[in-house]
Amino acid sequence: MTTVTNYTGTNTQNTATTASTTSSMGSEYNSFIKLLTAQVRNQDPLSPMDSTQFVEQLATFSSLEQLVNSNTALSNIASMISNLNGLMASEWLGADVSFSSSWMPYMGSPASYTYEAPEGTTKSVLTVKDSEGNPVWTETLDPDKTAFSWDGQLTGGGVAGEEEMYEFVIDYYEGNAFKGTAVPTVVTKVTDILSEGGTLRLGTASGLTVDLAQVQRL
Repeated sequence: MTTVTNYTGTNTQNTATTASTTSSMGSEYNSFIKLLTAQVRNQDPLSPMDSTQFVEQLATFSSLEQLVNSNTALSNIASMISNLNGLMASEWLGADVSFSSSWMPYMGSPASYTYEAPEGTTKSVLTVKDSEGNPVWTETLDPDKTAFSWDGQLTGGGVAGEEEMYEFVIDYYEGNAFKGTAVPTVVTKVTDILSEGGTLRLGTASGLTVDLAQVQRL
């Protein structure tokens, strides 16, 4: 399975960056207040500050204040997201899940999947192909079962290459008439919780990673 950065490190880095930005903005905010106060205190009574200029500076002050508050709010949101991801990890790690996928790497142990034949199907044939599209295994699925596995055995003898990608194609027939091709449902365990671009993904024992929204918990 491709190695990706764990979500915890990613969120910690984002939170630190947000906190640093907020600290910088807060420093500039305080400097602006001191400068404006000194300017008002030291103005010439006989030639006071132009009211229009003063209003413009107050408007700038208000905008800066809102920006500082916004950064603080964003920092709090980032912290909440980090805590939520931690909670998700505790609930999903080790869980059995399923999701649709035509491709699966052989990880040295049987690749498990499920398949339910459409109504009217009289025969379903699994074909496993290598990354170049060459068939390496074919078998007729038992119509009375919905759960299957492939142990990596090849038609010509030998065993599939570990961590090599294979395509699973299921053709179903009604009598001798070809009716279509189905995508199997991978059955596996969650091994990692990942965050990629703000999207939660699950790393699995099958060697595949998948968006959290695409999986079904068993």
